Amino acid sequence: MSFLKKSPWILHYAATSCNGCDIELLACLTPLYDVERFGIVNTGNPKHADIFLVTGSVNEESRKVVENLYAQMPDPKAVVAIGACALSGGIFRDAYNVYGGIDQVIPVDVYVPGCAARPESIIDGIVQALAILEERARDRKRQRKVVAS
Repeated sequence: MSFLKKSPWILHYAATSCNGCDIELLACLTPLYDVERFGIVNTGNPKHADIFLVTGSVNEESRKVVENLYAQMPDPKAVVAIGACALSGGIFRDAYNVYGGIDQVIPVDVYVPGCAARPESIIDGIVQALAILEERARDRKRQRKVVAS
């Protein structure tokens, strides 16, 4: 499934945050960084996404949405937590309604630190997620061969 490396589709969800990381993520789509030149496509449909990019911390309302979007994504999939809030709850971590980072509700594969995370760091996180996707795709292919034998 090396096609994943050539044309990964990403899904972005902005959980509870200040939107600083969302702005930096959108900067990745501008001509300055232009992640689309690498074949990366931003989709609004989780059923088409390979990589789930999440910004912001988790509260009761966003927890349900994050879990639902993650469940709808086909395997193999990867999750990238972007920014301090997605990693640990950030400046909101002591708020009464904040659970913490994204890894409190779904498994996270790549952590991109920063407040706000830099576009270069976000792109590096996506590249790391691509390597994880490739490995998972190879593992699935091996498992299918074993089952078919």
